[in-house]
Amino acid sequence: MTSILEILAVSPLALMTVVTAFGLLVGSFLNVVIHRVPIMLDREWRSQCDELAGRTPVATEPYNLVVPRSACPSCKAPITAVQNIPVLSWLALRGRCAGCGTRISARYPLVELLTGLLSACVAWKFGFGFPMVAALVLTWFLVALTFIDIDTQLLPDSLTLPLLWLGLALSLAATAVPGAAVPVDPRTSLIGAIAGYLSLWSIYHLFRLVTGKEGMGYGDFKLLAALGAWLGWQMLLPIVLGSALVGAVVGIALMLRFGRDHQAPMAFGPYLAAAGWLMLMFGQEIVSGYLGLFRPVS
Repeated sequence: MTSILEILAVSPLALMTVVTAFGLLVGSFLNVVIHRVPIMLDREWRSQCDELAGRTPVATEPYNLVVPRSACPSCKAPITAVQNIPVLSWLALRGRCAGCGTRISARYPLVELLTGLLSACVAWKFGFGFPMVAALVLTWFLVALTFIDIDTQLLPDSLTLPLLWLGLALSLAATAVPGAAVPVDPRTSLIGAIAGYLSLWSIYHLFRLVTGKEGMGYGDFKLLAALGAWLGWQMLLPIVLGSALVGAVVGIALMLRFGRDHQAPMAFGPYLAAAGWLMLMFGQEIVSGYLGLFRPVS
C-alpha cells in the first residue's frame, strides 16, 4: 500500500488515472443517491402525515441507499455486477435492459462521466494530499445535489446539512495544510457559513416583501452556507454573482428557445453548485486577480 501511495504522490498522471476511475465508481453510486433520496424523503413525509392524522403508517419494505438491490424499473430484473460497470456496461448493453430491452436513460453514464471528469480536474488542481480528498468530497456532494434539484427542485437536508457540518469540522485541520484552498481556517469557515445562509435568507424575504412571491427555497440558503463553510466568506460574493448571472442567461435562453413561462419555478441549486465548484478550483486566483476587494484565502 505504501508503494502505491508513493507512486500516486510523485506521479500526477497515475494520480489522475486512479482518481478518474474511482470517480466513475462514485458516479455510479451517486446515480443511486440521486434516484433514491427523493423517494426516501417522500416516504418519510407520508409516514409523518399518517402519524399526525392519527392513521397507522402503511408498512413498507426497507428502502434506502443499500436496499433493495438495484433493478430494472420495468421488468424488476436485478442488475448484476457486470451490468453495473460505469459507462462501459451501458455502452455494451446499447442503453437497454439486458432482460426486457427497456431503454436506460443516457443520464446514468453522463453522471458517471461527469463525476469522473470533475474528479480528474480536482486531482490535477490539488495534487496528492488531504486538500484533494476534501475537494473530491465537496465535488461529489455538489453533483448529487445538482441533479436532485433538477429533478425535484429540492435540496435535501440529509445532504446539505452534513455538507455544512463537514465543512466546519474540516476547518479545524486547516493549519495542517497551510496555503491550501480547502479547508479554510475555522474563523473564515464559520463566518462563511453564517454569511452564506443570512445573505440568501435576506434576499428571499426582501423579494417576498416586494413581490409577494417566494423566489427560492430554504435549501438554497443551506447550500450557500455549506459552500461558505468549505470555501470561506471571501468566495460568497463571486458564487452568488456567478450563479445569478448563469441562471439569468439560462432562463432567458429557455424562454426564447422553448417558450418557457418566465413565472415557472426554476431550480437555483445547480447554479450555486456550479459556481461553488468553480470557486473551489479557481476562486483564489479569481478573487485576488480580478476582484481585488478581498485578500486571498490563507
